[in-house]
Amino acid sequence: MSVLLQISDPHFGTEQPQVVEALATLARLQEPDLLVLSGDITQRARPAQFQAARAFMNRLGAPFLAIPGNHDIPLLDVWTRLRRPYARHSAAFGAELEPIYSSHDLMVACVNTTRPWQHKHGEVSRQQIDRVARLLTNAAPAQLRVVVVHQPVAVTRSEDAPNLLRGHADALQCWAEAGADLVMGGHIHLPYIVALQGLARPLWAVQAGTAVSSRVRAGVPNSVNLLRWGADSAPGCCQIEQWDFSAAECAFVRAMVSEVRSDRS
Repeated sequence: MSVLLQISDPHFGTEQPQVVEALATLARLQEPDLLVLSGDITQRARPAQFQAARAFMNRLGAPFLAIPGNHDIPLLDVWTRLRRPYARHSAAFGAELEPIYSSHDLMVACVNTTRPWQHKHGEVSRQQIDRVARLLTNAAPAQLRVVVVHQPVAVTRSEDAPNLLRGHADALQCWAEAGADLVMGGHIHLPYIVALQGLARPLWAVQAGTAVSSRVRAGVPNSVNLLRWGADSAPGCCQIEQWDFSAAECAFVRAMVSEVRSDRS
């Protein structure tokens, strides 16, 4: 079995030390095979914030994939934003903005949905859609096929609709046909799982809350997602666990467990 830990929207620069330490403890206890950092790594794309984020990820002791979020592009430094928007992200996490991971159990394709000319809205291009579809089509039958974006591809509240990833409808149709199982995202600091309708095969949107930032939504604690998939689980079944930070216990506790089934026909 493989374990994937999704960490989203940590917004280093607004991190809470006790939550950071609790997340490090969770990673040590759960021993994930892969970490996915799904954007808004920093609060203001400052070098020190990126350095703190990279140092934290190094502590967790597992391979990781990292994509930028809209907060990871300098906002007020206009020259850098327009000429070298990803320079600080790349200095900390490498030049590849759309990394890929492949193992016996997992195929994870990341998509950079940020655009330097946009303040917060995300977009997926036709070229990106087709690139991911080719990767999904070539995945092995045993692999859970995961796409990682920053902005959500589905929302549960009407007020969050303006945050939807632009181009998501075409992307979901294409990725479902190519064999995707899950699309993971963040951005709105609200965790949920949604079964996407009207597609060629079952496809699920998996959203994560903010992992360690003080910028939580009212009534929604810091949270991360753990995915379990592979030989020790029921065939075609992916277990998705939402782990919330408990201030009383000063630890992440398992708050919800969902099982989603992948069509392997």
